[in-house]
Amino acid sequence: MKQPLSILIGLFAFILTAFPALAQFDTRATAAYVIDHTTGTVLMAKQSDVPLPPASMSKLMTVYMTFEALRDGRLTMDTRLPVSQHSMDYTGSTMFLNTSDRVSVSDLLHGVIILSGNDASSVLAEALSPDGSEAGFAKIMTQRATKLGMTNSTFANSNGWPDPGQRMSVHDLAILANRIITDFPEYYPIFAQTEFLFDGRAPQNKSNRNPLLKLGIGADGLKTGHTKEAGYGLVGSAIQGKRRVVFVITGLSSAGERATEAERIVNWAFRQFALKTLVPAGETVTHADIWMGRAKQVGLTVNQDLTLLLPTLIQSDITANVVYDGPINAPVTKGKELAKLVIKRGNLPDMIVPLYADSDVEAGGFLTRFRTSAKILIGKALNGIQGLL
Repeated sequence: MKQPLSILIGLFAFILTAFPALAQFDTRATAAYVIDHTTGTVLMAKQSDVPLPPASMSKLMTVYMTFEALRDGRLTMDTRLPVSQHSMDYTGSTMFLNTSDRVSVSDLLHGVIILSGNDASSVLAEALSPDGSEAGFAKIMTQRATKLGMTNSTFANSNGWPDPGQRMSVHDLAILANRIITDFPEYYPIFAQTEFLFDGRAPQNKSNRNPLLKLGIGADGLKTGHTKEAGYGLVGSAIQGKRRVVFVITGLSSAGERATEAERIVNWAFRQFALKTLVPAGETVTHADIWMGRAKQVGLTVNQDLTLLLPTLIQSDITANVVYDGPINAPVTKGKELAKLVIKRGNLPDMIVPLYADSDVEAGGFLTRFRTSAKILIGKALNGIQGLL
């Protein structure tokens, strides 16, 4: 059976005694999701799996699938695409494309990411659609989203134009943001660009709407969104030191409120949580009992630095337990996974870390087996005698 073995590391003891309670962050957004990209720790989830109108934030799906086409060789940055009447007819935020244009994929991507061009998004969609239509592309957007684990997303168009069939959860948008950052680092710097002036057209629409990019807080992406139905939203990311945070907010009442709330979330995520190295790689955490071995115990260790994201102010004690099926039968080989370290971090999700044998333990010889068997027999005999008394 599994045997929990409580441990207390010196650094844990410091953390337990040093910090008072952490106040829960209260966002004004209708829905919000905040994740530490570096460790995968979810810091906040509010209405996170509810399908909501995503507005232009859904353009990130079109961008991701265009990046995939670039990676697969179906498109290049220099590929020039025609503009259909359907794409030209989009209003709202546009690149002011017309049907006489043939626009490079590079310009279209910059137009979607920086200018939030509805027309540019449609041009890319038609180029990648199995039937050449934006509606056809929307169908494969939904299919691709499901394969990416985005289970609360459906698409009716490529750009977030209001439609009952256009829905995404903030959790899904965070999954998509993480995938863009991880899968396509070569293209991600586009999201940090603050201006793009296409062909001298419409200088009034040359600025990136992301309100965080010029604040000096490490923000470098990703996409704003706004419709009357959706309110104001933002898929954002910022990096400070060794940490990156990704967040999604939506349902805010104005661009100003969106900017304020986004900055509050970034500051909270970096100031109220910190990375701590609790156990260096190779250091023995505790010991596990060995059955029929030349040694009675074996050390348990981590094979890389045990670094956790912890609240700088915690609501409840941090606890750590080692769980393993024991005693462990000899022989044991150094480096074999033998146990799990289960760490509870207040309101943060539990973290489970594998533990490995720090040395070889050979099976015991005849004398070891004899002594063990004798102890068992003597123990059973004593128990039997006590039962008779």
